[in-house]
Amino acid sequence: MSTPLLSTGTDYAALAARFRPVFARIAEGAREREHQRTLPVAPIQWLKEAGFGTVRIPQEKGGFGASLPQLFSLLIELAEADSNLPQALRAHVAFVEDQLNQPDSPARDRWFRRFIDGEIVGSGWTEIGNVKLGEVNTKVTPQGEGWQLDGEKFYSTGTLFADWIDVFAERSDTGGAVIALVSTHQAAVERLDDWDGFGQRLTGSGTTRFKAAQVEQDHVYDFAERFRYQTAFYQHVLLATLAGIARAVLRDVKEEVQQRRRVYSHGNAGQVRNDAQVLQVVGQISSWAFATEATVLQATHSLQQAYEAHLSGDEALKQALNIAAEIDAAKAQAIASDLVPRAATELFNALGASDTRLSKALDRHWRNARTVASHNPVIYKIRNVGDWEVNGKEPVFVWQIGNGG
Repeated sequence: MSTPLLSTGTDYAALAARFRPVFARIAEGAREREHQRTLPVAPIQWLKEAGFGTVRIPQEKGGFGASLPQLFSLLIELAEADSNLPQALRAHVAFVEDQLNQPDSPARDRWFRRFIDGEIVGSGWTEIGNVKLGEVNTKVTPQGEGWQLDGEKFYSTGTLFADWIDVFAERSDTGGAVIALVSTHQAAVERLDDWDGFGQRLTGSGTTRFKAAQVEQDHVYDFAERFRYQTAFYQHVLLATLAGIARAVLRDVKEEVQQRRRVYSHGNAGQVRNDAQVLQVVGQISSWAFATEATVLQATHSLQQAYEAHLSGDEALKQALNIAAEIDAAKAQAIASDLVPRAATELFNALGASDTRLSKALDRHWRNARTVASHNPVIYKIRNVGDWEVNGKEPVFVWQIGNGG
């Protein structure tokens, strides 16, 4: 019997060294892309070519075999370069994670091969408009030797760059909740760049329509088979994005303070870089960035434990580790959602009115942080943490959104 393959880690220094030149190249154009609202099509291609989509795939299968702490460390570095990109790849890294939790099979190997060849996955889960809580209007229907997919999604993060879309749908014949993997390389899939949020504007989100789109027979499976710790995993991508934004805020405030020449007559020094109050602001931002990243990375270890336990056969252990992963992600979310928008605001207390110019695009840090922090309401996550601590009540692992009664 062959030993099950687990991605438990690799040499992080070597792994990061492979991608840092790409991250640096991405960072060079981030401000201009934001200013011109230019989708990061080229940066996504650079990441594909470097093999970023295979970071978690076991080395024996052609990937890097990184652990989850290592994956999220890389995503933090990428988010520092451009916070749109980790979120644009959120569905892809989640689908890779799902495949890592499935039994070894030729079908799984085909997915791994696609990712090694540079293909990536986007998201199609959420519906807006007249959708009641618990309802799914997107339907998948058996058709010949495959399926037909019809419906419309919004918040389709990453789909504008994707070769496949991970779609949450309902079977028209049984009413069962399923995941359908649909190829974007067909006219029946319409992708619109109509995301109009004030932040994270370049994530490739927006409306996706499926008009009798064709889905292969083995590309539809029950939602119940989805990997167990998925809710915490999806949140961790957002947490890594926030941690990366905090690093970017620190990077930019340091650079601006070092270069600033204009001083106030009632300031504390002849140069801004020597003004004690300005240095206090930079020190506060540095501390918040440090606390956020440390908290986020600490939480990734319980996620790795949940992953490694999926082969244990011990249901009680898997459930306990899933709870730990979810609670840790929620606690980290409470910290990151508070500290990072504060850091992005405090940045301007170290600078001046001229630094609010659109050409500098420093406002993107707050807008992006606030937008990311608005996903998956933190107030409910904090309540879950409190209910677990006081009453031992398990957190909500799977939830939906829609119109109430």
